[in-house]
Amino acid sequence: MTRCRPSLRALLASSLFILTPMAAHAADATLNVLTWCDHEDPSLLAPFEKAHNVKVHFKDIDSTGAALAVIGQSQPGDWDVLVLDETDTPRLAEMGLLAPLDPTAFPTADFFPGIDSPKLSSFNGKTYAVPEKFGYNTVAYNSTVLSAAAMSDIQAPWKAEYKDRIAIYDYYVPIVAYTALALGKNPATLSDADLPAIRTKLSELRHNAALVGDVTTTQQALATGQVDILVGGGEWVTAGMAKDRPNLTYLIPTQGGVRWQQGLAVFAGSQKKDLAVAFAQYILTPEAQGKLATSSCYWGMPANSKAVLKDEDKKLLQWDMQPSYIARTATYLQMTPAFDKTLQKLWTEVMQNE
Repeated sequence: MTRCRPSLRALLASSLFILTPMAAHAADATLNVLTWCDHEDPSLLAPFEKAHNVKVHFKDIDSTGAALAVIGQSQPGDWDVLVLDETDTPRLAEMGLLAPLDPTAFPTADFFPGIDSPKLSSFNGKTYAVPEKFGYNTVAYNSTVLSAAAMSDIQAPWKAEYKDRIAIYDYYVPIVAYTALALGKNPATLSDADLPAIRTKLSELRHNAALVGDVTTTQQALATGQVDILVGGGEWVTAGMAKDRPNLTYLIPTQGGVRWQQGLAVFAGSQKKDLAVAFAQYILTPEAQGKLATSSCYWGMPANSKAVLKDEDKKLLQWDMQPSYIARTATYLQMTPAFDKTLQKLWTEVMQNE
């Protein structure tokens, strides 16, 4: 997305957590992670750092493209772990950037059904990423002035009655997919032939919206009442603000929505692969998953269904709705570089120039 809590005792008792003798990691003073901001809470990192006598160093990224830019300016071995959009796994694996993983080393049986997809995490029959967190780019809204029944129609943001009450999350991948769903198209099979209709539909949405903005801009617009609807919003926008803004919520329209999934991968050039795998395993423990899900940066659903979360936090994440939501949502489109550039160009032209 451009654009989950364990006790140390429980971690040390976990067979997944203890991979290699501590002495083997003693010389590894640092583990370098390219990550989104949700992995940076000290309460999440501290148990792993203490158990492995290591310091996790991280650099913020907000997309796979940003990660590739950093990698392009780095030396092989500079980075050990990557947090990525899982849909980008095959592309990065084909580029030789990722190390294969043993799926039996991770708690795949505990993942929410439908989340662990070889299509997203594998390339040429080998696993290169494991899911760790997911959520939705759908419709977030102010429940004080709008009903769930009204927002359950995917066409709602295009209706004239909501003109200038809408914000659009400025990320072309999920919004193009959402627009495709509104047109009755399958987001997983989009091609150049679909783009004229998508352009027209996107243009109509843009003309109905008050603003197009990044995470902070759109979140503030929804929170302050500048807009009542955020296209592309989800739990990552509303859950973390629930204590102060309980009127903000989200849902998946009857026609469907778009699901983002983060994955953990290990760099092929890492000189600390065992430690990197141990970090991925730690992140997938129930306690760490609870911390990741409720990160101070943004909330999201943990991949591990056994994540340790309070009942009130599960309610904010709409935990009981997940089987239905997963079944009704499409993951991000897996694109060729050429089609990716085409969509970026279309997005820029529609959102900035029309």
